[in-house]
Amino acid sequence: MEQSDQGRGQSIAGKCHTLVGITIGPNSLRLGDVDDITVKGLKIVKAAKRVYLEAYTSILTVDKQQLEEFYGREVILADRDMVEQDSESIMADADKEDIAFLVVGDPFGATTHSDLVLRAIETGIQYNVVHNASIMNAVGCCGLQV
Repeated sequence: MEQSDQGRGQSIAGKCHTLVGITIGPNSLRLGDVDDITVKGLKIVKAAKRVYLEAYTSILTVDKQQLEEFYGREVILADRDMVEQDSESIMADADKEDIAFLVVGDPFGATTHSDLVLRAIETGIQYNVVHNASIMNAVGCCGLQV
């Protein structure tokens, strides 16, 4: 069993609400290609019933169509209103099927992302967080440590 940060995750094959950190854009130290997702994240995206892309806390350097072509599936843009006011639609059926929620950079770079995890916990929905490279760990190439 693969564990999430809070120890409540499931394997990729299991049913869970999944936050996947992808690094595209300014939080990624110019790692702006569609293939900057981890292998684990890509497996989750391909297996998920629905894939949402949070599209308001950071600016993407690639467009939705490029992501869809690379992932081989539809990506639903999740704007601020959807994530903050209609999170129930994102989490609908997450107790029965895998739902992926993609973010630019760190999965917990915005309080709204933490709120989705808290909602999952409150409703008993399993979740899994997949971290990816970000500015925080890419800074090492400059000889610095955080």
